[in-house]
Amino acid sequence: MKIPQHVAIILDGNGRWAKAKGMPRNYGHVQGAKNVERICEDAYHMGIKYLTVYAFSTENWRRSKDEVDALMTLLRNYMKTCVKTAKKNHMRVRVIGDKRGLAPDIQKSIADLERESRDQDGLNFTIAINYGSRDEICRAVKKIIEEGVCPEEITEELLSAHLDTAGIPDPDLLIRTSGELRLSNYLMWQLAYTEFYFTDIPWPDFTKEELEKAVEKYNRRDRRYGGAE
Repeated sequence: MKIPQHVAIILDGNGRWAKAKGMPRNYGHVQGAKNVERICEDAYHMGIKYLTVYAFSTENWRRSKDEVDALMTLLRNYMKTCVKTAKKNHMRVRVIGDKRGLAPDIQKSIADLERESRDQDGLNFTIAINYGSRDEICRAVKKIIEEGVCPEEITEELLSAHLDTAGIPDPDLLIRTSGELRLSNYLMWQLAYTEFYFTDIPWPDFTKEELEKAVEKYNRRDRRYGGAE
């Protein structure tokens, strides 16, 4: 079976999963975070080299203050434990998104995590936090303008090099859990030729077996990149 080099996941359904169990939404987010650790290990052992997850979007700030505060607390705790996990699993961790919109202590934790894990040679794990694809593209264009690049010098390669994902190959497979059928402002430039897989399984219930199903489905696709039928 051919293993995709890069898998991107939209982690959806934590809150609905918790509600169905009569638990608060934050319980779902906590269990979802634990599942991220499990899937990182599973992906690495399957031979996936890059895994990118959508953890917190630019639109998520519109949620209730209590839920946002709980998510930020969860993020703080995850950043600290992830340093140990990255070392244990030889995992390089990067964070994409507008970090300037996060609290200073979270920004520091992210910088520490990226520094501590940058020499690891296992799974390349990327977390999208305060990320929105439109915002990412706008920030990339602003960088190019600030560098004084002439319009005729702007190419797809140049723009890609100014995106948050510079140096990371585009995803081969996108997985979205919990039954939603949209991109939600996620990696829109990078997903131009990516294969999509949607499942009704909520993220906390997404297992290694479900990941294998997605990869098996990916193997049935004929990726033509706009070529002939």
